[in-house]
Amino acid sequence: MLENSPKPIRIAIVGDVHDQWEEADAIALQHLGVDLVLFVGDFGNEAVELVGRLAALDLPKAAIFGNHDAWYTASDWGRSKRPYDPKVEDRVQQQIDLLGASSVGYGKLDFPQFNLSVVGSRPFSWGGTEWKYSDFYQDRYGIASFEASTQRIVEMGMNATCEHLIIIGHNGPTGLGEDPESICGKDWGEPIGGDYGDPDLAAAIARLQEQGKSIPLVTFGHMHHKLRHTKERLRQPIVVRPDTVYLNAARCPRILSTIERTVRNFSLVTMVDGRVTQAGLVWMTEDFQVGLEEVYWTNAADDRHASAPTSNVR
Repeated sequence: MLENSPKPIRIAIVGDVHDQWEEADAIALQHLGVDLVLFVGDFGNEAVELVGRLAALDLPKAAIFGNHDAWYTASDWGRSKRPYDPKVEDRVQQQIDLLGASSVGYGKLDFPQFNLSVVGSRPFSWGGTEWKYSDFYQDRYGIASFEASTQRIVEMGMNATCEHLIIIGHNGPTGLGEDPESICGKDWGEPIGGDYGDPDLAAAIARLQEQGKSIPLVTFGHMHHKLRHTKERLRQPIVVRPDTVYLNAARCPRILSTIERTVRNFSLVTMVDGRVTQAGLVWMTEDFQVGLEEVYWTNAADDRHASAPTSNVR
């Protein structure tokens, strides 16, 4: 590398955790040598203790909460199953407090050392084009519609101090495909298919780009790679558009154990000078080596063309 060449930034995106976070995950991130860690939510069903362990991770990080992180609070059904007294404790707020500034839902966090600001979409998203849980969003954030949600995200993006924005959501935006296998496609119900992205996020991205904001990466989870209607393939994990890469990190379960071994996955993105140069996923072995690498896309030569996905077993 030339002496004056921009330094690559390595970013780990941790997909839907669903109670699968161990001490070994923090060690694996150190072995991967990442500069920044992004969590896209669904840590557990209001899993306060686990969120506390994430908060203790000694790496630059940002996080957004998913629908499971308000499982017993946002919906009537969830409140009917709540295993604790809400008059005594508020587990949603406990999680937010534990993550502190790292919680970027309807917020932002600047990383001047990387010339990147992480902007959070709507936290606790369940996905889809129906505005759900209005009382929850009104009480917690003063937000009562998709339009108000879009405006809040745009405000945070405009207030960011760094040149380039990474937007994280629990769910991705609309506009990335309507097939069941699409990155945010609905793979259940009748009729199957349809775009299950978040319209407020899509509108916010468009408005920020209209204002000249650089958004090289939008990353999220929620729509698991393992499809419900077929076992023949996985969900499309990436969409590449001019100037922006959209990455779904929800490879679940993210930890797999057999008698022989345990492996854990992390999505990885490399950025150079505000552009994504590679995106993929790695499975780390128990001795913290990369056992399998899936390269979704590479743009190392900056030719603006996606490569064919590859897998490398090591």
